[in-house]
Amino acid sequence: MSRIGIVLLAAGRGTRFGEAPKLIALLDGVPLVRRAAEAALAARPRPVVAVLGANDAAVRQALAGLDLIVVRNDAYAYGLSTSVKAGIAALTDCDAAIVMLGDMPLVDAALIDRLAESFEQAASKPAAIVPIHDGRRGNPVLLNLRLLGVEIASLSGDRGAGPLLAGRSDVIEIDGDPSTALDIDTRDALAQAEDHFARLASLRQRSEQ
Repeated sequence: MSRIGIVLLAAGRGTRFGEAPKLIALLDGVPLVRRAAEAALAARPRPVVAVLGANDAAVRQALAGLDLIVVRNDAYAYGLSTSVKAGIAALTDCDAAIVMLGDMPLVDAALIDRLAESFEQAASKPAAIVPIHDGRRGNPVLLNLRLLGVEIASLSGDRGAGPLLAGRSDVIEIDGDPSTALDIDTRDALAQAEDHFARLASLRQRSEQ
């Protein structure tokens, strides 16, 4: 069976969010980054590596007590690619990595496990597994490190693996959902996520009545 790890990217500065550190903003009382980490840990793949950089102390505190491998990316100011490479470097002997974003708190363990299962069940291992929603690819994504390792190592700037996958025929797309398209870049996006949680709470109350 393929060995699959998870890389949680939590090193960015989040400048569009404002002065306060984005990743520790609260959603239903829980920091965004902790929600993402708890979803990763509720899924089957191991290990889970969290890459920290900007606001290191605050983000580290938000993740306290969780069973994570925490690595620091001192080059985080040079863009997302540096965190992708730092996280993958911390995975040992993994065939694939599921790369998650710390500012996508609605992604759940079931989706993460579906990415892993799609890779394990593929007769011919694809370069990647990506969720698609409303015709657009989203996150998290699973990357085949055996096929893409050299190309990932050559990434630079503020970009992830998206450019590596464009135009490839060996990428499997699976059904995503709104969670795979919503990253919390702004206060407005956080308000959207809060509305989502309010709707879920209302549905739970109705079902219990």
